[in-house]
Amino acid sequence: MTEAGFHAHEENGGILMRDAPILAPPPRTEPSSAENAAELSFGPEFEHIHILSNAQVAMILQVSARAAVNRDEEPHPVYRKTQKYVDRFNTMTNPEKEHQELVDALDNLQDALTTFRKETEDGEEMELHGSEVAALMNLVATDTMVEEAVALIPSLSRFPEAAIDEILDLIRSTMIRIVS
Repeated sequence: MTEAGFHAHEENGGILMRDAPILAPPPRTEPSSAENAAELSFGPEFEHIHILSNAQVAMILQVSARAAVNRDEEPHPVYRKTQKYVDRFNTMTNPEKEHQELVDALDNLQDALTTFRKETEDGEEMELHGSEVAALMNLVATDTMVEEAVALIPSLSRFPEAAIDEILDLIRSTMIRIVS
């Protein structure tokens, strides 16, 4: 299964998520003792999901809020709390930019991180896991150093320092384009 992209835009007063399958969550199971985020080992309920960053969730919620206003609906308290949370922790925002411009920038960053590949010394190709992509988009600031990124996302330690710095440069350049 290929990973779906984040493409949200308004259409007929609603949100259209292109290429993002809507999957019903699997039945809840007890956490496995083998689950370990630092080793990218997750339970079966995380096998086929598409993880969004706070910035992407904020964009979706903004579109949804505008649609609710157009329908004269009041947002649910859980919706308002979620919006408050993602707004608080969303570092990739600029009210002066057009909505679609921000969505495109986030799409491009997620695509760049999702397709990022590095070959190890023994010829093995390494790539970022979806949880790492979302965590990087959520946690990295323009001044984040390699050591800090690895401390926040321990699974990145499998990459050489130069590769992590390359990843951080991708994020920095996108953040600078968004906030400037």
